[in-house]
Amino acid sequence: MSDSPWELLPTASNHAQSLDGLYILLTAVTGISFVLVIGTMFYFMWKYKMKSEDDKTSPLTHNGKLEFAWSAIPAIFLMVFFVWGELDFVKLSSPPADSIDIHVTGQKWYWTFEYPGRPVAATTEVEDGEIAPLLVVPKGQAVRLTMTSKDVIHSFYIPAFRVKKDVVPGRYTYVWFEATELGDFPVFCTEYCGDEHSSMLAVVRVVEPEDYKAEVAAATTLEQGEGESLEQFGEKVYKAFACNSCHNTDATRKVGPGFGGLYGKSENLADGSSVEADENYIRESIMEPNAKIVAGYTPQMPSFAGQINDEQLNALIAYIKSLK
Repeated sequence: MSDSPWELLPTASNHAQSLDGLYILLTAVTGISFVLVIGTMFYFMWKYKMKSEDDKTSPLTHNGKLEFAWSAIPAIFLMVFFVWGELDFVKLSSPPADSIDIHVTGQKWYWTFEYPGRPVAATTEVEDGEIAPLLVVPKGQAVRLTMTSKDVIHSFYIPAFRVKKDVVPGRYTYVWFEATELGDFPVFCTEYCGDEHSSMLAVVRVVEPEDYKAEVAAATTLEQGEGESLEQFGEKVYKAFACNSCHNTDATRKVGPGFGGLYGKSENLADGSSVEADENYIRESIMEPNAKIVAGYTPQMPSFAGQINDEQLNALIAYIKSLK
C-alpha cells in the first residue's frame, strides 16, 4: 500500500465507498469554493483598487440575481450533503436481522470481544510479541457489535471500515458492517480515556465464511499447551487479559503496582493496614480488585470474575510469583 498522505485507506466494508464518496464531494466543493471566493476577492482588489485621488465610489449598491445565486447554489450543496449523510447514518444504524452478534466491552485500556458460546475473549500476537484483542469476522456477512464500557467513555473506530461509535458506561450502543476484504485491520479508541489511551488497540481479522467458526474457536481457546510450563502459560494469560496495559513485569509503577517482586511483599493499603501479597491476596485482587486498595493508587481495575477460569488464574499467579 502506498505511503502517500493523499491516498485513502482501503475500502474494506460495505459502508466505505459511500462515505468516501461523500468525503470526496465535500473536499471538492469546499476546495473549489475556496479558490473561487479567495480568487474573486483578489481579482476585485486588483481591478477596483483606487488608482488616484479622483476615483469615485461606484453608485451600484447590489445585484439581486447575483446575491440569490450565491445563496441558492451553496444551499443546494448543503441539502445534498445533509441527505447523503442522513442516508448513510440511517444505514449505519440499521443492521440486518440476520447479523452475527458480537459483544464488545471497553475498559481502561483494552477491548474485549465476546462471541456467543465462547468462554474466552479472542486475542492475537502482534509486533514484538505483544498480544492484542482480536475481532474475527466473516467476509460478506453482516456483523453487529453491541458495545458498552466498564469505566469511562471510549470510542470504537475501524478506519478501513469507516465505522466509529462511542462506547458508553451504563448503556449499549451499536454499530454494524459487512467486511468486503480479507486481512487484518487495526482498531483504535478515538475518545481520550486516560494515560494509556493511545495503546488501546485491537485487530479485526476478516476470514472466509467457511473458516469463520474454526478461526473463532482457535482464537478463543486459552489453554496450557503440551510441554508448556505453568509459568509460561501464565505469561500468555497475563498478555491475553491485558494485564500488561496496567502492570509492568518489574517493580516499576504503571497504572497499578508492578508485578516484579510482588509475591511475598508486605503491601500498605489505603485504609492504613497492611497485607502480605500471597496467593489469596493476588486471587482476591483479580476477582475483587476494590476489596483492598494499595496506598497511593485509585480503584480503577475492573473485576475479572466470570472471565478468567481457575486454570488460567492459577497459571497467572504462578507467573507473578516467578517475577523477581
